[in-house]
Amino acid sequence: MPLTSPPDVLGMRHREVETEAEYLARMETGNDWREEIETLADREAVDAGWFAAMGAVRTAELWFYDQREKEYHAVEFDEPLEVAACVGNVSLLDGERFAHTHAVLSRENGQSLAGHLDSARVFAGEVYLREFAEPLERAHDERTDLDLWLNDDPDTE
Repeated sequence: MPLTSPPDVLGMRHREVETEAEYLARMETGNDWREEIETLADREAVDAGWFAAMGAVRTAELWFYDQREKEYHAVEFDEPLEVAACVGNVSLLDGERFAHTHAVLSRENGQSLAGHLDSARVFAGEVYLREFAEPLERAHDERTDLDLWLNDDPDTE
C-alpha cells in the first residue's frame, strides 16, 4: 500500500499493513531464541510480521550499535536471565527470513540488560507472531549503514 505522505514531508517512510494470521508457539529448551522465531516463520512461510515473546534464557549475546562507528559491539552473558520483554519483526534479508529481535533481560537482583538480541540459549520461552499480508525486504541504508525496511520499496512514495 502506498505511503500516506512522502518521506520528505514527514521524515519517515511508512505504509499500512494488513494482517494474515496469528501464531502462538512454545520455544524448545536448549535451542537458540532467535532461531526458534525464524523457524516458526519458515514453517508458516511468514515473510513479514511482528512478534512479542517472554521467558527465560541460560545465556545471551546482546548487541549495541555504535552510531558513530556504525558497527555492532557484542556483550555476552553466561548466566540465567529472565526475558522481561522481547519484541521484534520478521522480514526478508538477502532472501532469507530474519527475526530482528530486541530484548530486555533481567538478572536475579533485578538489574536490567537490553539491546539487540543476537543469540540466547532458551530455558523456557513463549512467542506470539502476527503475520503481515505483504512481505517486507530489508535493504541497505547508506545514512545508518543498517539493513532497514522500506528502502526503495515500490509500495512507498
